[in-house]
Amino acid sequence: MQFSRTVFYQSMPDDAYEQNARKRGFRFVIGIDEAGRGPLAGPVSVAAVRLGSDAVFEGLNDSKKLSEKKRELIFAEIMNCEAVEWSHSFAETKEIDEINILRATEAAMARTATQLSEADYALIDGRPVKGFPIASEGIVKGDSKSLSIAAASVIAKVLRDRRMVEWDAEYPEYGFAKHKGYGTKVHLEALRKYGPCPIHRRSFAPVAEAERVFGQRG
Repeated sequence: MQFSRTVFYQSMPDDAYEQNARKRGFRFVIGIDEAGRGPLAGPVSVAAVRLGSDAVFEGLNDSKKLSEKKRELIFAEIMNCEAVEWSHSFAETKEIDEINILRATEAAMARTATQLSEADYALIDGRPVKGFPIASEGIVKGDSKSLSIAAASVIAKVLRDRRMVEWDAEYPEYGFAKHKGYGTKVHLEALRKYGPCPIHRRSFAPVAEAERVFGQRG
């Protein structure tokens, strides 16, 4: 008896989008990605990256597909590579609550792009951003398709995770170092027990509800 099996090959990001933009006359093509839109606490982290032709990182992929150890290794390689230009911004909790998560993320993307003075075209993970300060296009799941977006995803993720570890030292009762602000069971239980802390997003329903219930108990 013969047995057959199906083998699935995981596609990796490449520079096809970057090359296509250069063919259309753009010289300084950057990739932009964010980390942290979904959590109940902490900032959104946004990075922009321009990769030179000598910037090669083995295993570079969407940060969500990499282990923490692999992300840190690639992050260190990016930081030490002279053929890479990058910038980074946070959209802090106050900004998120004041203008909503989508607008805060897009504002941080715009700030991050303009920090790279020579950038003339942006590949943005996700949908197009209306009114972006430079020519751009949105690429759905771009962090698994474009090398520069993948590099941006690694930077954004690593820097946000490090920020959440710092917050964990100040607010240890919530467990930020482990769940990074996402709505895990442990996090939601801590919210109900202690109420929100200053870095929680009050515009997010679980936080608003926890604040209401905690306030009633008080």
